[in-house]
Amino acid sequence: MSGIKDSIDRKKGHRILNVYCTAGYPKLHDTLPVMKALQAHGAALIELGIPYSDPLADGPVIQHSSSVALANGMTIRILFEQLRDFRKEIHVPVVLMGYMNPVLQYGFEQFCADAAAVGVDGLILPDLPEFEFENEYGAIIKKHHLDFIFLVTPETSDERVKKLDHLSSGFLYAVSSSSTTGGEKTRAASSEYLSRLRDLGLSNPVLVGFGIKDKASFDAVCEYAAGGIIGSAYIKALENSTDVNASTKSFLSSVLG
Repeated sequence: MSGIKDSIDRKKGHRILNVYCTAGYPKLHDTLPVMKALQAHGAALIELGIPYSDPLADGPVIQHSSSVALANGMTIRILFEQLRDFRKEIHVPVVLMGYMNPVLQYGFEQFCADAAAVGVDGLILPDLPEFEFENEYGAIIKKHHLDFIFLVTPETSDERVKKLDHLSSGFLYAVSSSSTTGGEKTRAASSEYLSRLRDLGLSNPVLVGFGIKDKASFDAVCEYAAGGIIGSAYIKALENSTDVNASTKSFLSSVLG
């Protein structure tokens, strides 16, 4: 049983808020304080971004946070050091979101082993193709008992949605529109798209991301899906923060009501 799916299933009837934060942002050692604040103020799931110089799926806000984190000195090795004892305080599911290039440089199996050893629940690697997952990397991920989450978009056919749902564990990430995160042109997910996903009888809960930024957009997707994913809007809330706990409390209160 997927730990993430089990956690979401236990909250049936409650809206799942998954919040993205960039490791090492706004300061190098803010990773754990940010995660603790997210858990304390209502995040049911934390998506922890591994900073990368060329994050293809991310818009300017998250790209900037990655640049700041890299300038702060964040690396995958430092991140795992920061996460070594995080399960003593963080109890919500945690998913690492990153890109294949730095993971391969670190060593894919070593990355999975180290992620599992510290207590990470799952991975999102948007540039890991389905074919490579099925024929090489998926077995390594499963060996280390990590969930893996695929992304679907409004253009993904029903047949392919079902295939990616079958390959995923934890949840299925429904991208609201074909754009990068946090962009001005990012549209809220259409009711037709979310209704289509809901009616496919998928095995994983669906969480909707890209364009979810406030209470109205979060409430809208929760009418059709298990919950929503907020990233850029939260990163903006931290940008000039001198108190990550206070900034997080204020932001999540405005979303959750």
